[in-house]
Amino acid sequence: MKIDHLGIAVQSIEASLKFYEEALGLTCSAREVVENQGVRVAMMALGESRLELLEPTSTDTPVGRFLATRGEGLHHICIEVDHILEKLQAMKRMGCRLIDEVPRMGAENRTIAFVHPSASHGVLIELVERKD
Repeated sequence: MKIDHLGIAVQSIEASLKFYEEALGLTCSAREVVENQGVRVAMMALGESRLELLEPTSTDTPVGRFLATRGEGLHHICIEVDHILEKLQAMKRMGCRLIDEVPRMGAENRTIAFVHPSASHGVLIELVERKD
């Protein structure tokens, strides 16, 4: 396992990229809209991991609600796993509260699932299946 990316909720990808590109020297490597999650995404490589900027497409999306209540900042930690369905089933047997009991498609057409922050001591965890 490894950290695939850190998700950062932002009001505006364009405004945020200015800091990450100019002040830190990072380069945006990919952009997309993930319709089923209601977000625009910008990815930037950072060593073996990445930063993912998340801009909501509307205020009634999970990231839109997050911004309304908490403001901009760290949204989630994404951990890469080998077999996401097996990992979810094992976590469920342990009594972990899951947001997604069944994986779904996320950014980059990868299989993802979220673990509820109550199971991970206040941190939203996204699981993503490792690319082969």
